[in-house]
Amino acid sequence: MVIKDSKVYSCGTSAWALGHGKETRRCFELKHIDLPFSAQVIQVSASDYNVAFLMQSGEIQTEQYIGPSSLKGTPCKQVATGNTSTVFLTREGHVYTVGGNLYGQLGHGDTLNRQVPSMVELLKKVGLVIHISVGPYYVLAVTEDGSVYSFGDGSDLCLGNGDTRDEQLPHAIQAFKTKGVHILRVCAGDEHAVAIDSNGYVYTWGRCDIGALGHGDENDKPTPEVLLSLKKHIAVQVCARKRKTFVVVEGGLVYGFGALGYDSLGFGHGGIIFHAVEKPRVLECLRPHRVLQVSTSKVHTVVITRGQLFGFGDNESYQLGLHSILSSKEPTEICINC
Repeated sequence: MVIKDSKVYSCGTSAWALGHGKETRRCFELKHIDLPFSAQVIQVSASDYNVAFLMQSGEIQTEQYIGPSSLKGTPCKQVATGNTSTVFLTREGHVYTVGGNLYGQLGHGDTLNRQVPSMVELLKKVGLVIHISVGPYYVLAVTEDGSVYSFGDGSDLCLGNGDTRDEQLPHAIQAFKTKGVHILRVCAGDEHAVAIDSNGYVYTWGRCDIGALGHGDENDKPTPEVLLSLKKHIAVQVCARKRKTFVVVEGGLVYGFGALGYDSLGFGHGGIIFHAVEKPRVLECLRPHRVLQVSTSKVHTVVITRGQLFGFGDNESYQLGLHSILSSKEPTEICINC
């Protein structure tokens, strides 16, 4: 999904998430969604089974829970969706969660599902939260003092505390605290996670499936480790999903590492699934453009530059919006209303 001028566009294949009516299950190009509400949309979060919209007013609309009464009069500044849950960050710096809770990913100290958003009380006690990111079944929350709290599914080491235990309550990632690292942003991937600190340094942890952590090896990292090869650059955005990671640095260059499968890493090597880029490498094809943001899934990637939108990777489900089913080995411009 893409937002342009507060309007939301979608493309691809889905039984329900395209937003163009129940009869529309495929969309070859980015098409405007006629939403049932008139407010301006400023953020969309989508996972495999969940979509949420954040309005300029701070109101949230989701497929899972429409118009949460417990948040009425409490405007949000960010929303993030997991596979079965939704996490809300209010403008006051408090976190609310709703939905499935099999792994304790709602952060309330139990595994009971919630049908109404409930505040994560422990996070309220430790300080104001400034940023959230949600993986399939786990949550990362960054507080005002630069700490990172994690909870939920620990099976892939994404909680960053050294083991595979699930956590039903938020716990601070001690590797950052003991070293005095002040984190600004995090990204919760499928099986690994990434963070940026106040110096612009990048940290990765979790499963190193086909080079996804960027340290030049295939070793899992149970706690965060800094990417030494990027310390000469100031990172401004990180994006992690299945088996790959992107880092946007100051000046608009993009580094990628991880699995080359489906050509969704953007290096045009034919998409051999188990071949990898094990250390950060510049996407030379994007060097002429000043990249602002990267968003990636398991099989395709979309890049936003100043005034342009590019996509690459698998296109079997029309998810690149290129008016065809042909995949793209390197970034190809995606047009809206053209």
